[in-house]
Amino acid sequence: MPAIVAAGGQQASRRFLEFFAATIRNANTREAYARAVRSFFRWCSDRGYQELHQLEPMTVAAYIEQLGQTQSKPTVKQHLAAVRMLFDWLVVGQVLPSNPASSVRGPTHVVKRGKTPVLSPDEARRLLDSIDTTTVMGLRDRAIIGVMVYSFARVSAVVGMLCEDYYPEGKRWWLRLHEKGGKLHQVPAHHVIEQYLDQYLKAGSRGERRSPLFRTLDRRGNLTPYAMTRNDVFRMVKRRAKAAGISADTCCHTFRATGITAFLENGGTIENAQAIAAHESPRTTKLYDRTKDEITLDEIERIRL
Repeated sequence: MPAIVAAGGQQASRRFLEFFAATIRNANTREAYARAVRSFFRWCSDRGYQELHQLEPMTVAAYIEQLGQTQSKPTVKQHLAAVRMLFDWLVVGQVLPSNPASSVRGPTHVVKRGKTPVLSPDEARRLLDSIDTTTVMGLRDRAIIGVMVYSFARVSAVVGMLCEDYYPEGKRWWLRLHEKGGKLHQVPAHHVIEQYLDQYLKAGSRGERRSPLFRTLDRRGNLTPYAMTRNDVFRMVKRRAKAAGISADTCCHTFRATGITAFLENGGTIENAQAIAAHESPRTTKLYDRTKDEITLDEIERIRL
């Protein structure tokens, strides 16, 4: 608990804790906002601020300006968003009469193209084919990567899947993904995903309906009852990419971007990609569109003098 918040009394402390517990459902966002808020209050304490009511728009503006000297624009905007949301919550709870961050403007930052590395179809196939599927570990890892590629799933949604989230309905199988904000997103299982998951579950034995779909392994290579974490998957992806001779920049989000790009290159629309990826805005989906990355010689030859 930041000292400046504790100094505001029991109501301020309670509202501070409620802000993170009740208003932010996504664990990753909650962690990022907590870091941002701690950074802001630490900065305030270093400059002699002892109580919340001492903070003014100029205080927040000075912090944002100084932060911009060492941090990227997206990071600065995230810090401002976290501080602004917290103060809004404190105003609603009558801890503060007004929000000192409401009038502060962050840096302008427009992103037209994402920076997430994207694999070519050949690289993606080489990575998947390089995995030794004679073991439960290999079958599990291939299934995880396959789900991220063929359903555009975020890694947090993948590690949050239960056995019951891979289920039959009608003539085909479906995936139920637990997305940001606690939203459930259902996606038809691509036939490749069905193959990968069926082979993995057959080798590892399907657990109880409410047990994690992707579980850790013990020292003997047997599945445990415990779900893999995002960090587990991140390390696995780095290890598999290195073994396959794929770029060291490859990360979990690479497979989401790779799947979206392949979908668009094969005639899929931005609107449908947005729906599959569960993006709120098509602008977010377009960040993953790398179909225009390669300028062909024919296009260059259009330059005629």
